[in-house]
Formats: sequence, C-alpha cells, structure tokens
Amino acid sequence: MRYVILGTAGHIDHGKSSLVKALTGIDPDRLKEEKERGITIDLGFADLTYPDGLTVGIVDVPGHERLVRNMLAGAGGIDLVLLVIAADEGIMPQSREHLAICNLLRIKSGLVAVTKADLAEKEWLELVMDEVRGFVKGTFLEGAEIIPVSSKTGENLDILREKIREVALKVEPKPVEEIFRLPIDRVFTLKGFGTVVTGTVVSGALSLDDVAEIQPSGISAKVRGLHSHGKAIQTARAGQRVAINLQGVNKEDLRRGDVVVTPKSVQPSRIMDARIDLLEEVPPLKSKSLVHFHIATSETVARVILYNRDELNAGESCYCQLRLDEPVVALSGDRFIVRKFSPVLTSGGGTVLDPSPDRRRRKDSTADLDVLETGALPEKIAAKVKKAGLKGMNVSSVTGWIKAEIPAIDESLKQLKSRGLLIQLGDTLFHRDVYGGLSMGISETLDSFHKKNPLSPGMPKEELRVQARMRQEIWGSWLSSMESVVVDKEVVRLKSFRTASSESSPASSKIREALEKAKFQPPSKEELAESLALPLKTVTDMLKLMGKEGTLVRINDSMYITAAAYNELISLLKAFFGKKPEMTVAEFRDILGTTRKYALPFLEYLDSNKITLRVGDVRKFLLK
Repeated sequence: MRYVILGTAGHIDHGKSSLVKALTGIDPDRLKEEKERGITIDLGFADLTYPDGLTVGIVDVPGHERLVRNMLAGAGGIDLVLLVIAADEGIMPQSREHLAICNLLRIKSGLVAVTKADLAEKEWLELVMDEVRGFVKGTFLEGAEIIPVSSKTGENLDILREKIREVALKVEPKPVEEIFRLPIDRVFTLKGFGTVVTGTVVSGALSLDDVAEIQPSGISAKVRGLHSHGKAIQTARAGQRVAINLQGVNKEDLRRGDVVVTPKSVQPSRIMDARIDLLEEVPPLKSKSLVHFHIATSETVARVILYNRDELNAGESCYCQLRLDEPVVALSGDRFIVRKFSPVLTSGGGTVLDPSPDRRRRKDSTADLDVLETGALPEKIAAKVKKAGLKGMNVSSVTGWIKAEIPAIDESLKQLKSRGLLIQLGDTLFHRDVYGGLSMGISETLDSFHKKNPLSPGMPKEELRVQARMRQEIWGSWLSSMESVVVDKEVVRLKSFRTASSESSPASSKIREALEKAKFQPPSKEELAESLALPLKTVTDMLKLMGKEGTLVRINDSMYITAAAYNELISLLKAFFGKKPEMTVAEFRDILGTTRKYALPFLEYLDSNKITLRVGDVRKFLLK
C-alpha cells in the first residue's frame, strides 16, 4: 500500500471542490453553510484509490482571501499540489498567494488543472495555459503538466487522474521510523464513540490500543479506534489521512493545531531559532515585529527577533528567533509560514532550526545555526549538544528535537560517542569541549583546595558540585567518569594528592599531648582550639588526619581520644564483662573514672560500632 496526500490550491470559485467531486465522487464541502453559499469555508477531504494499491488522500482548501488561515491548516502535510486556475478568469490573487505558500513550504511536485475548459474557446484556453506556464516559472511547478478539464462535461478527467497517479508514485514516502506525529485539523464527537480527531500522519506509526499524547497540553489518551479513508485499520502510518477515536479525553480539551504524538517524545516550543525568507514584493520586516505564525495545523502570533540586523527586505533571508504567544509542536527541519500582522497577507516562511534554543543575544555568533541548517545529521546533533552546555541533552529527547528517522539518530549518536565527540553520563549527553572544560575546572578547583588545605583529606563533594554548578542527578556519574579524581564517601580529592603527615606538624604533637593527658575526659575540638591557641580549622583538619592515620579514634564529630586510650577502654570492658553479663551506665562511668558527660558519647560510639548492645538500661558485650 502507498499513501500520498494531494492538496488543492487556487482562487475562490475556480472550481476546486467541484473538480475534487468529479474526480472522486466525494463532495469535500461537508458544512451546511458551504452548501448554502456555494463556497468552501473549511478544509474538505476525499480520496482517489488506484488498482495498484496507491491511495491519494485529497485535502481541499478554501480559496477566499479571508480563509487563507484555513488553507494553511491543510497545506502543512501535503506531498503534491493540484493548482486550480479557472479558464474564464485566469490567474487571480489567491492563485498567487497559494502558490507562494506551497513554494515556501518546499512542496516538491504537483500539477495544474485549468478548470471550466468547456466555457472557453480553444484560442483563449491556449492563451490561459501560456499565461500559467509563465506564472509557475521559477517555482516547483515549472515544467509540471497543465491539463484543461471540465468538471461539468468530464473532459480530460481520466487524463488528470492518471497524471495524478504518475506524479504521486514519484513522491518520496513520509518517514515511518520517526516519532508519530499527526497535526489535528478536525475535532468532533461521534455518538457511541466519543472524541475523534483527524489529520495527516506526517511521520511514524500508531496502532490500536496504543497510548497517545496530545501536545502542547500533554493530555494522554488511549487509541480506541483508527479509520483511514472510510475503513477501520489496525495501524496508522505516515502518509495516511487518519481519524483517531481517543478514549478518556473530551472534545473541549482539544483543538485544531494540537498534535497527536508518541508519548514523552516532544516538548512544546514557545521560542525557536529559524531561517526566515521573505517573498518578493512584500513590505520590509523590522526586528521585533509581530506576525501571524503558521506551522502544521497551528496558528499563533509571534514576535520576530532578527539576528545581526534591524530589518529584512523583500526577497531577503536571515536567521531569527521566533517568540510565540502560545506553545506549538515543532522539530528542527519543520517549515512554517508567516503572515503580516496587519493587514494580514502572506509575507514569507522558513525553516525551524532549533525548537528549543538556549539564550542568545541578537549580535551573538550564529555559527551553530549554520551547522543546524546545512550540516549532516551527526553534525547537527553535536552542535545542539554543544550549545546545551552544562545542561547537556537527554538522549531520548534527541528523537523529538529533529526531523530524522530514529535508526539514523541512533547511528549518529553511536558514531559521535565512538569518536569521543559526545560523552554520555547516565541519560545525558555532553559535548567533548564542554566536558573537558568543566573537568579541567573541577581539577583546578580541587588543586586550589588541596594547596589551601594540605591536611584535609579532600573537598566536600556537595561544596564542589555547587562551585561546578552541576545538576545533582548527574554529579555522581560525572565524578566517576573523571580519571583524575578519587571520591571517598562525601569528599573528593585529586588522585595525585597525598595528605600531609601529621608528624610533620607541630599542631599534632600539641593535640596528642592534650588528649593523652585528658584520657577519658577529652576536650572537644573547640576546647582544644581555644586551649592550644590554634585555628579551629587547623584543629579540625588535624583531628581528621590523625583519625585516618590511626593515632586517634573519632568518637563523634567533636570528640577524639588517643589510640592508646581506646585500647585501654576495650581492655577494661573485656575485664568487666568477664565477671558480669551486663553493665549499667553508672558502672561504665566508674570503670573509666570519668563523668556521665563523657560516658554517654563513649557508649553511643560502642553501640553504633556493635561493640556493645543496649538492652533497656543496660549494655551487653558483643566482642568475643
């Protein structure tokens, strides 16, 4: 099976809908008001099915100048255009605007139907067709078939059907291996079924009973039913016109412009970097101007910030940032249309380069945008990750950032990591330059800390993280990836760093003498600092160092005793418990010849180290 979407284009009353009905037998004008007024107001749909399995879904658009916004909602997903020009009127304003829009959307193929051929004499018809050839010159329709037809008499309809088939078979299929995206163009309820949305699947696939997500609202819903061209299907694929019956969501919660996507695959955008192109013969666009912004089936207002210039003239192009009033779903590589804010007319379009850009000033370098516009897929991914800086980029978010098939993205990531250009820590990607710069900064911070604190075993891990401005969730992975550092519980040091020996410090002798003298009534580190006239930090670092060396034993953060005193304490306990099975706090106090103030911290240490076991008000001995 092959699916292609054809969109009509052309001026009002040039017979687009009549031609669609004549070709397919389906009247695309479905609204009562359309029937009464005889004009197309909103999008209409039909299909042509060929014996070889080709199905051409047709999106019929309104031709009135006031309904171009509705036309744009249907133009985003089309593969080829059927430009309709009436023989009795020739080229009209919306003929020009619709063709310009299709050109801006980079639609690559199509045909021209000169309708109402039965109303024109042969010579006049030839003049109109010559005029059309000149009109489409320089556009994607240059050289396209121009076929005079009559919906009334059936003239050349069979030829047009066959030409549509020929062009459709040359259309490059939409990508099935990308994330699923269906921009919604209709929302309605069906009795007995509930909420139904329709649209063209621009990428990916979705099956019955899958869970889908509707963005930008983030609503999740189960796929209760799928229909394409009037038939129930099990799986909707890229290129099909599809109706999705969604379970657990109200019609009022959805609207045209929303997008049905693979869950957790995309993040809505309100700011995006882009290339913008202005049409010929339109007013200049000043930086910070407001425009009507159209992408897929959505429409909102955007402010255009031009990079490195104050004004863009007709026929010119430049990089810009678009700041939207409402969030939209966009991927790098998507095309968009902009229309002048007032009076409303199509002024240009462009390509989304980065739907989630980092902050950039107007005169900053746009070198990364050059890569995003013209680079190969691996280059684009590397440029985006580099621009993300210390935030990095989640691996899973890459597939919802750029228009590319998932296997190609996976292969690009594999290449970039094997070349060492990207480093993955947990689920986050970092560019080599960012990783190297920060790792060097961490090493320099540690080196500076070691020089200022030669007695400290290392820098507190959390303090180092704060200085490095690193996210908590990837901090451990980052440190583990650095070969130059050692993590010891809650402190970090350079692998090359060696703590100075306590024996080389006069402070250690003073501390040891004070603790030997105090024995089982040791002063706190604050009391030691005061009595020895030493800085508290020096005493703290020295106590930790001597504890690590084994000359002191840490009872708690503020209390240390000498190793000799500790060994004597254990000997006294063994002697006591050799005679009695249990010991009270008072007995322990008397054994050591100390006070309750010191006895309690000693007992807490012994309990926590499983030397004694507290049972009610007494202790039992656990050492053999």
